[in-house]
Amino acid sequence: MAIAPALSTLDADLRRIFGDRLQALIAYAPQAARTHALAVVDRLGADDLRDCAANATRWHAAGLAVPLLLEADEFARSLDAFPLEFGAILADYQVVSGRDVLAGLRVESDDIRRACEVQCRSHLLHLREGYLEGAGHDRATAQLIVASAPSLATLLAALRHLPNAPTIDATLARVEALAPRAGRDTGTLSADEARTLFPRYLEAVDHLVSAVDSWSAQ
Repeated sequence: MAIAPALSTLDADLRRIFGDRLQALIAYAPQAARTHALAVVDRLGADDLRDCAANATRWHAAGLAVPLLLEADEFARSLDAFPLEFGAILADYQVVSGRDVLAGLRVESDDIRRACEVQCRSHLLHLREGYLEGAGHDRATAQLIVASAPSLATLLAALRHLPNAPTIDATLARVEALAPRAGRDTGTLSADEARTLFPRYLEAVDHLVSAVDSWSAQ
């Protein structure tokens, strides 16, 4: 796969800043609007951040997100803390320069389950709180459902990484059946649709919480 010119520029900039301390530059999230990259360095200090910050405007203009900067071994030691985020990087990345520091790393299923439970419960609490904040009005409920669609899509994608999860799979299918009408594809929802959809949406997410909570790798 060819390296985008913007990544070559980023690589040159980081090598100027870090020199031999730059172990690897890795591109990830190829479907994102901006080009994302992970830079792994031997050590990282405040002066390095200042030098990188001086290039941020130019990087943005080139279509780059500011790079994710990590010290050596920090990625591996953070897999249990960010299993979904770092797991997504492991699933699809490209080494731009340096060595493949991610080779052989994997996310544990229990860590994914724990992170998914946090997201599921947060999503459920957000729906409940949002409904109350909107005083139960149908138009406010429609806006709540549509606004929740991106985080729902992220949650559903994360849950697909859990192996041997028939109960979750069945519940996922139920939630996914609601997803297009929740605004994931359409982006709009009428007040009448929201009045009918919200109770089923809330119940489906509630069932999803229970399924993730009871999941076991065995």
